[in-house]
Amino acid sequence: MTTELTRREQQVAALVAQSRTNAEIADALSVSPTTAKWHVSEILRKLCMRGRVQLAVYARDRGLSPGLES
Repeated sequence: MTTELTRREQQVAALVAQSRTNAEIADALSVSPTTAKWHVSEILRKLCMRGRVQLAVYARDRGLSPGLES
């Protein structure tokens, strides 16, 4: 089964891969830090991952870019 990430989730994953904090992700996406944290948590849950390092590797391996266009 392939788990697809939404466009927003791809953006968040790309920013995690750049070692951005939740606050930095929030600033980049114009959302609250709580919303950024929620997105990261939901991605980790969706992909059955334990942490941000796994997510960063996932994003890098899939060539996700931090493009923020809608």
